Amino acid sequence: MSQLKFRFLEQELQSYNKMLGQAADTILDQDVSNYPIFIVHQQDMAAGIPLVEQSKTEGSWSINASTLEEFVTKQLIESEKVNNFRAIYKNPKENLCLFVLSELGATFIFLPRKD
Repeated sequence: MSQLKFRFLEQELQSYNKMLGQAADTILDQDVSNYPIFIVHQQDMAAGIPLVEQSKTEGSWSINASTLEEFVTKQLIESEKVNNFRAIYKNPKENLCLFVLSELGATFIFLPRKD
């Protein structure tokens, strides 16, 4: 993802930062997973739990809450790559892990939390 597109996405998701942080805390506090992942997408998505629906907001993105475990189960991350993912995963109390699906493809980005 280009730096310009990342900055635009970061600005667009700013209004959801607190809500996503609360969702991450819920996933962590209820021992659902130590690895919350938010799927940011503009098309239908059969993974995660919908938090934001593009059609019901002014934004351009829908957002689903998911976990590393679901990504492995749905084979979005291969089981042999889990340790590599854990090594790059940033502290979820300080960063939001976003899996962004766009016309440019799919990529993970980490967005600083602003509680």
